[in-house]
Amino acid sequence: MRHRNLLIVAVFACLIGTMGLATGAAAIDDGYDIRQFKLTSEQIKGLVAAQPELAATADRLEKLEDDSDVSVQKELDDIAKKHGFKDFMELDDVSANVQLVLDGVDPETGEYSDPLVGLKEELEEVKADKELPKKERQALLEELREALTALPPLKYKENIALVLKHHELIQQALDANESDN
Repeated sequence: MRHRNLLIVAVFACLIGTMGLATGAAAIDDGYDIRQFKLTSEQIKGLVAAQPELAATADRLEKLEDDSDVSVQKELDDIAKKHGFKDFMELDDVSANVQLVLDGVDPETGEYSDPLVGLKEELEEVKADKELPKKERQALLEELREALTALPPLKYKENIALVLKHHELIQQALDANESDN
């Protein structure tokens, strides 16, 4: 979860009310709302290439009054199509699949480790730590249990190698978005 909310696509998902990331009919049978699939290099490159335009649109939308009646769906779809996606929902699905891998990438080593395993280990450590005040331990345990139920298991392990292969490109896009803000 080290990269959570770094891809600008998540901002738009919130703005247009599509945070479910998948179309209504595409809800996943295991209860998660992320439609997982095998990524391609082209999808990752398209996602990265779309970031500057998405960031500029996000900046523009942030400056609008809260009660502005702005329809961004067509604009988002146009950006997505320009970068090789069917529509914004497809770009958003790719972003979610990339994010699932990034959640397990250590920013210092660049290596992947399953975040679910790390959360389970942390849960056991908190359970065993009798020096933590009871209220604090209960709050941490609740947070960790929530995180375990909210984070879906990665279905396509081959996405790890692909995201790691493009990690530098992805990181450059993330860094550019952060420096623009």
